[in-house]
Amino acid sequence: MKRRSLVTALLTLPAVGLAIRSMPGADSSTITNADIQAMQNDWEALIPQGFQPPSVADKVKFSAAEWRDRLTPAQFDVLREDGTERPFTSPLNNEKQAGLYVCAGCELPLFTSQMKYDSGTGWPSFFTTIPDAMGTKRDYRFGWTRTEYHCARCNGHQGHVFNDGPKPTGQRWCNNGVALKFLAAS
Repeated sequence: MKRRSLVTALLTLPAVGLAIRSMPGADSSTITNADIQAMQNDWEALIPQGFQPPSVADKVKFSAAEWRDRLTPAQFDVLREDGTERPFTSPLNNEKQAGLYVCAGCELPLFTSQMKYDSGTGWPSFFTTIPDAMGTKRDYRFGWTRTEYHCARCNGHQGHVFNDGPKPTGQRWCNNGVALKFLAAS
């Protein structure tokens, strides 16, 4: 485990609980299960003109050297070595346009702008995902169990999902901004 990742996680834990309790948009009357179903079914309406989203079935696998050539050092650290970027450093925290958030490693669509909310944690957060875009596994690195999620196409580490998000899903998909690219809708 990287010392920087452990220190970052430990320093942000107290702030996470406070931020979640005071999170804007966490009122269950604002988003319904039907709204979420529509977001998950209709995400293709946000595909930018000229962008052809890849299929999750077209798996991507490169050597470490090939990934290093394709990604920035920060992207490689997060996507390929399960690193964590510092909180409040991603420009995607303030992104408000309509569009898609795709994996920075392989461009598989993972989230839409409609799924994003401000959790106050310092990382882009989402209350649901595009169906079949993610794989999950248990992560025991910090001494407690967390659920890590990764891109289903290239297996790039994205972040962790927690059960302290807004209703009705109750989920917070806490994503590293460097693991994503934002594509504005046409």
